[in-house]
Amino acid sequence: MSFCLIILAAGNSHRFRSNIGKPYQKIAGKSLIEININKARKTKEIKKTVLVYNKKDSKRVKSLKLKNVKLIVGGKNRQQSTLKALKYLIKDDSITKVLIHDVARPNFTHKLLNTIISKMKDARAVVPKIDINDAIKQKIDSSLNEYILGKSRKNLFLTQTPQAFNLKEIYHLHKTNSEKYKDDDISLYMDLNKVKFIDGEKNNFKITDLSDFENLKKIYRTKQYVGIGFDVHRLVPKRRLYLAGLNIKSKLGTLGHSDGDPVLHSITDAILGACQLGDIGRMFSDKSKKFKNIRSTILLKKVLDQIKVNGYYVNNIDINIITQTPKIKNLKTKMIKNIAKLCEIPKDQINIKGKTTEKLGVIGKEKAIACEVIVSVVKYD
Repeated sequence: MSFCLIILAAGNSHRFRSNIGKPYQKIAGKSLIEININKARKTKEIKKTVLVYNKKDSKRVKSLKLKNVKLIVGGKNRQQSTLKALKYLIKDDSITKVLIHDVARPNFTHKLLNTIISKMKDARAVVPKIDINDAIKQKIDSSLNEYILGKSRKNLFLTQTPQAFNLKEIYHLHKTNSEKYKDDDISLYMDLNKVKFIDGEKNNFKITDLSDFENLKKIYRTKQYVGIGFDVHRLVPKRRLYLAGLNIKSKLGTLGHSDGDPVLHSITDAILGACQLGDIGRMFSDKSKKFKNIRSTILLKKVLDQIKVNGYYVNNIDINIITQTPKIKNLKTKMIKNIAKLCEIPKDQINIKGKTTEKLGVIGKEKAIACEVIVSVVKYD
């Protein structure tokens, strides 16, 4: 059987109450979108992945640089978004089955996914469900002054995603019965006896608000590592001054084999140390011509790409810039913004402090500039 996975991520995340939409919230450097996609890629039966996104999130979704994922702009509601994805898939004769999944449920296991796929061999649809264990009440009015006591929960249950369907059948149901759609795709089936319900997973809960997201982070166990970086460069005329990837207006610049950015060099060295990957001198030798005058932003990005492969992600950065000139106070905001962009972490996880040597030594005499950094990184267990 050949499956396609549709991931629905076109909602507005109103209840999440964050400037960053729910699909783009990250755990140890991975967005909910990426977590879902990476899990699906380990299942050989899934031949294609479609991500349905909100048009207002176009820049965010493109910044993820997802490979081998078809991007489709969603509709006004979940049903319209699903139908748009199905219209795209129905043209592909190689796809016979489809998995429809909410991006807000990233914590499904491979066991659940494999069970859903295997049960589709002799079913028209497969849906995971969770029994209700709590007492049930039904409101009569909005005031809650009156409600029905002891409502039976025997025949009630909750459905989860992913849900599996025959592609042609679910496409036809969406196309012809949209008025019957309620809150998930299985609601389009008139006869639920044709649907195979299987046991869902309690940890496959839906991320609705920030408290749900905090609970999810507790499930993902991480280890934390710390690294220290230090760098110093001479200040000389006729050289540019780069600090934190920014070209700083100055009569003096740093002397170095590369662009001589002591801040990014220290950050890079600290990351390498935290991830047990040696040091910047070993990785980018000053004996190599290919690194002559290279921008330190390029070197940092190379290191960040390498540590991601090993499952590490930058958590927070504390920086001391030791210099008599220029004054760091007025540069902090721009520096933090640029470092946050380079390292793909929030600005509030970066701290910069400007220090002087009280005019002592070569730094105090404006002949050098130094930087020391402590970085913490996290790794999925």
